[in-house]
Amino acid sequence: MSGRETVLSALRTVLGDVPGSESPDDVPVPRGRRADHAGPDVVGLFAERAAEYRATVVRVPKAGAAAAVGRALARTGARSVVLPPGLPEDLVFQGPWSRRKDVPPLTANQLDAADAVITTIATAIALTGTVTLDHGPGQGQGRRALTLLPDQHVCVVRASQIAPDVPEALKRLDPYRPLTLVSGPSATSDIELDRVEGVHGPRVLDIVVIQDA
Repeated sequence: MSGRETVLSALRTVLGDVPGSESPDDVPVPRGRRADHAGPDVVGLFAERAAEYRATVVRVPKAGAAAAVGRALARTGARSVVLPPGLPEDLVFQGPWSRRKDVPPLTANQLDAADAVITTIATAIALTGTVTLDHGPGQGQGRRALTLLPDQHVCVVRASQIAPDVPEALKRLDPYRPLTLVSGPSATSDIELDRVEGVHGPRVLDIVVIQDA
């Protein structure tokens, strides 16, 4: 018996008790799914999963957000920081770095020369440790290059923006926006599985989670 005949025989056996008059549309297919795969500590799971992707994650109260951003920049020795339009001023910490606003839009060479960029996010996904940008205010205003060319990306995430899983996150996003999903620093492996970071985006990803209500 050929492989085709074996498969068809198995299908005939399984469908043996199905009435010949019945069509697929006559039988409803259950579409239910678990509403939440993350468990009770959504923020904790997000921090754990993002760290597994080699992102540096800190959790701070709102009053400590700017200082946490400053510590992230100081850790890498950043000397120039790009600030997208709409980024809240209270997230920008004073330090030994120059601040460049993307107004008018910086050139690719200027972005590439910058050490870091600070952005907010649209939503985050606990189950996968992913941050999602829709490039609205505080995220680059539609310019993906803003978060891809600087070597360090500092994301500021409110705890309330963290969705438990992918379906819930997608409900919060506008599919017509230019979405970018980021899970850890940019990384790739060659044919010998040697990992290289920073080839297609930031080499360093820092996530500051604000513990809001």
